[in-house]
Amino acid sequence: MTISAWVQHFFDEQTNTFSYVVTDPETKKCAVIDSVLDYDAASATTSTQSADHILAFIQQNSLSAEWILETHVHADHLTASQYLKEKLGGKVAMSHHIKIVQDTFAQIYHLDMHSLNAQQEFDYLFQDNETFNIGNLKAYNIPTPGHTPACLSYVIGDAVFVGDTLFMPDYGTARCDFPKGSASILFDSVQRLYQLPEQTRVFLCHDYLPENRSNYQCESSIQSQKLTNIHINSRTQKQAFIDMRERRDASLNMPKLILPAIQVNMRAGNFPEPEKNGIRYLKLPLNYFK
Repeated sequence: MTISAWVQHFFDEQTNTFSYVVTDPETKKCAVIDSVLDYDAASATTSTQSADHILAFIQQNSLSAEWILETHVHADHLTASQYLKEKLGGKVAMSHHIKIVQDTFAQIYHLDMHSLNAQQEFDYLFQDNETFNIGNLKAYNIPTPGHTPACLSYVIGDAVFVGDTLFMPDYGTARCDFPKGSASILFDSVQRLYQLPEQTRVFLCHDYLPENRSNYQCESSIQSQKLTNIHINSRTQKQAFIDMRERRDASLNMPKLILPAIQVNMRAGNFPEPEKNGIRYLKLPLNYFK
């Protein structure tokens, strides 16, 4: 019998991001998924208000963190993984395909790729479809690239955490125009998710309110996605999806925080080392993304 995971969500309205604490109710072991480090772009300052809500919940419920999981390298917020690891312990983990993202963006940011590879800053890199445990909860990952090449969905008990692969059915799917993204690959990734049992709970990383809805939502099901997702349901043909997604992506602006976020998130939430004056600096590739 599949154990039902205890899922608590946290919402950061500034970045429209849902984070999760996923707990085995028998052992009180838990995982944190897609945490947020608050970042003020105007002053280039970080704070931990969002992460502190997660920290307080874990402490108040006497939970023990085993994993700090990332579904992908986020372009819309900075991860709080290192802050939470310092406070809670646990292993910061994501897909081994992070190396593709690191290689791609190391070139854009002119970073030393040899040093980056020699000092891999994630505690654990999952192989495709690898199994793991959270307490007595059985878990495994499904590689779901397309939005980025390193996207993973985590199946934990009776739930799946899909990152940016799917949104609520009335909002559709994530963009595929980042470096190494692909609408064709995203279509195939969603088909893998649609092989899960229809009653599987689907937890999303973001919600953006469509005009006909006034409340933010983070949960759907495989059945509702297959029946009603406006971009990719069980009746959607692959080429029609690719055409729609590429046309839509061509009209989108870059995420506001992509340039600071990527260079922190691809390093497991670590900041660049301080320079001789003791100040850390983030780079901006001027006129690169014209």
